Amino acid sequence: MEKFGKVAVLMGGWSAERDVSLNSGKAVLSALQAASVDAHGVDVGRDILDVLRAGQFDRAFLILHGRGGEDGVIQGALEVLGLPYTGCGVMASAISMNKLMTKRVWLGSNLPTPKHEMLDTESDFPAVVERLGLPLMVKPAKEGSSIGMSKVTQADQLADAYYQAAKYDAQVFAEQWITGQEFTCAILDGEAQPLIRLEVQNAFYDYAAKYQSNDTR
Repeated sequence: MEKFGKVAVLMGGWSAERDVSLNSGKAVLSALQAASVDAHGVDVGRDILDVLRAGQFDRAFLILHGRGGEDGVIQGALEVLGLPYTGCGVMASAISMNKLMTKRVWLGSNLPTPKHEMLDTESDFPAVVERLGLPLMVKPAKEGSSIGMSKVTQADQLADAYYQAAKYDAQVFAEQWITGQEFTCAILDGEAQPLIRLEVQNAFYDYAAKYQSNDTR
């Protein structure tokens, strides 16, 4: 399709979700090429600006996952280059990739969100459990694909859950567990697409349930 020009399919990157991005990117690249789009796979590294300039691309299809790809970084770089790209812009990407910033936006808009507390090495973990109750979810603030997340069902599990999350981000928080059905919804051109209900056999919709399990529905 000549109307799209030369398309860079950006994949890989340097985040903890690199492997997922490469798999997704290969599928997108294959689909675009099958549709006669002049698409080229680009494994994103720190030299991505030079690569894109040298490649003389007309636009970019973003299939990066995690840091550097969904947090406004690559979006800002593409804005500087004047290269059109798929997905959200800089601000929306930066806010939505940061779970704490997202919660602050919701709270500022009077939208309900589970109570949470920041954790660090000085935290009084038993006191956190007493205030928030059990179960809890422990999350690194700026990771995707449920990487570094743990469900805490006993008070003595909280410290280990914190240290696991802290491997991925300096900002870690504990959040009240919400029991209920889980749904995902894509938004395309400002229009919400049909809801999809997720059913998993794992304790929650974790990395394995997302990408490895054959039982997720």
